Amino acid sequence: MGKSKLLFITHEMSPFLEISKIAEITRQLPQAMQDKGYEIRILMPRFGNINERRNRLHEVIRLSGMNIIINDNDNPLIIKVASIPAARMQVYFLDNEEYFQRKHVFTDKDGKFYADNDERMIFFCKGALETVKKLGWAPDVIHCHGWMSALVPAYLKTTYKDDPTFKNSKVVYSIYKNDFKGQMDADFAQKAVMGDMSESHTEVYKPGDNSALYAGAIQYSDAIVLGDEDIDEDVLNNVKNSHKSVLDFESTLDFENYYNFYDEIASEELAHVV
Repeated sequence: MGKSKLLFITHEMSPFLEISKIAEITRQLPQAMQDKGYEIRILMPRFGNINERRNRLHEVIRLSGMNIIINDNDNPLIIKVASIPAARMQVYFLDNEEYFQRKHVFTDKDGKFYADNDERMIFFCKGALETVKKLGWAPDVIHCHGWMSALVPAYLKTTYKDDPTFKNSKVVYSIYKNDFKGQMDADFAQKAVMGDMSESHTEVYKPGDNSALYAGAIQYSDAIVLGDEDIDEDVLNNVKNSHKSVLDFESTLDFENYYNFYDEIASEELAHVV
């Protein structure tokens, strides 16, 4: 029996990009789980303010060359990789000139939310799953961090539910305090539809605000992690009413609890949520 496989999907990670506490968690947690015997992969966007030379990013030709379709437009996906020598971990970066080659991450120089953040999010979520497929690497558990990964659970439980790479994967979503102050485009839910999905599958995301993104992720995930002590009350009620397995905030302070949580989730009988 090989090592259990654990995939992290995040929009930030130290030392490459540090916006919130997510960056430190997604740096320390994968290493802790690798030390426990998990095989690890990490995916994140290659935002324009991530220095390629300093971080020694280089393109992975065999993974690049795919197109991600959004609103009937083909968007080229370039995959780059960097190593963290001290941790013996590799991080895969999803790049696209139009969506990510900017000096700022989610807002412009005046603090205005980018109008195409909805498409950037869809591109990242679709691209992450297509990249893992191309790697030929079937994860046992997929742990998503940050609002930008909130569509991944929906895609896994609909379009990819019978895909050989993901059909046995469990998805865990971490919820943090409300750092998302933006509003997605009015057509966000329609744009997010892919494959054999319909708009009914993305209806929960339609309001396009922080609560809606979390509501969608909660609905489609197998388990939830409360990554902050200070989480919106409506979101907490949503978690409670979902009856999903939950790792509470106090438990997240000890990485041993994550290990046991992943093990418990992975061993549960798979239930598709559609």
